[in-house]
Amino acid sequence: MAAKTPALVSLERASVAYRVHEYVHDPAASSYGLEAAEKLGVEAPRVFKTLVVDVDGRPHVAIVPVTRDLDLRSLGKRAAMAKVAEAERITGYVTGGISPLGQRRRLPTLVDESALAFETIFVSGGRRGLEIELAPEDLVALTGAQVKAIAGPAS
Repeated sequence: MAAKTPALVSLERASVAYRVHEYVHDPAASSYGLEAAEKLGVEAPRVFKTLVVDVDGRPHVAIVPVTRDLDLRSLGKRAAMAKVAEAERITGYVTGGISPLGQRRRLPTLVDESALAFETIFVSGGRRGLEIELAPEDLVALTGAQVKAIAGPAS
């Protein structure tokens, strides 16, 4: 495995159970999350994407299944997706590799309630082609997340 990402370092410090999965990322992939599900051979609803959103002028992290879109209305009237450059600056990760763990600073985090239906879920490990498998309850605890229905219809 290549150099450890901040996400992996944070998991080691927390002493929670997790597994690392690597695959060769295809730069032409249209969806990073669906690519991960396909290459790792897991059901796509178990793979979650990490999105940075602006809620009332403050950045937040939203974690939703890759098969669904974020329902911005569930976050409030003044919720909008952060621009790519802003999301990368705030988190310290590149788009397609933004992990909910090990970000530059801890942001208010929301995890879609569908995550709790699985024994383990997959989130980005901090770079394209690197996924972390962990219990959703551990992700919620490590990020201090609120769990609620934030995913919209299937994309």
